[in-house]
Amino acid sequence: MTVTAAPLGITGSTGNLGGCVARRLAEAGVAQRLLVRDVTRAPEFSEARPITYADTPAVRESLAGLKTLFMVSGTESPTRVDEHCAFVDAAVASGVEHIVYVSFFGAAPDATFTHARDHWHTEQHLRSSGVAFTFLRDNLYADFLPGMAGDDGVMRGPAGEGRVAAVAQDDIAEVAVAVLRDPAGHAGRSWDLTGPEALTLGEVAATITEVTGRPVRFENETLAQARASRAGYGAPEWLVKAWISTYTAIAAGELATVSTAVEDITGHPAKSLAQLLREA
Repeated sequence: MTVTAAPLGITGSTGNLGGCVARRLAEAGVAQRLLVRDVTRAPEFSEARPITYADTPAVRESLAGLKTLFMVSGTESPTRVDEHCAFVDAAVASGVEHIVYVSFFGAAPDATFTHARDHWHTEQHLRSSGVAFTFLRDNLYADFLPGMAGDDGVMRGPAGEGRVAAVAQDDIAEVAVAVLRDPAGHAGRSWDLTGPEALTLGEVAATITEVTGRPVRFENETLAQARASRAGYGAPEWLVKAWISTYTAIAAGELATVSTAVEDITGHPAKSLAQLLREA
């Protein structure tokens, strides 16, 4: 296995996924530079530099000397694709040679899940930038499924009997570390990262109930009901559409395919939802 000599650039280390990747790299003794908006919030085990997802002299300076970059997608917003593209341009200009980008399962210009379209556009910009790339196309995070149930224990959305092959963030992080430690071996690859099974939301609810003891059930909604049940949050229209499209993507079967990529790369099977809940 080839270990990168220059430090790895890690974005998102103040979040769940990026933080897990950074911790695993630190435990393995791999040199890294944490790239964060607020250096006072960065983990203390590695050097940290301030960045935004922009192309400015300050951003280029923070990226200087890095050869491989782990890029966690930015916060959802109407300008996210522009921000991603600007950051990629800054990375290329600063000499970064390989970007490992956290994308989304089934990223496509016409994906039902609206945020998956953002990821496709970012992927296309990376492809055209001339930099080596690897795409980690994550399915929905299994860690977040329990949070889809409200205080009343009901998961509501227009998912029907569609299935989702949700993946544990810890498995994604382990894959990311393996890729970052041998980037050349994964250049040009798109890895679909999923759990070991595809479940309906009814089955997800039943699993949460069985493992945690919290009564949870799934209630299918029409599109009109979904919009009405989310109207009280005061969220902008684009965000409400994104929330609802999470469920309609499941209903359309776009998140149902199970991949063996986690096991192929890490050497062990992906965690099931039940296993994840038991460990938590």
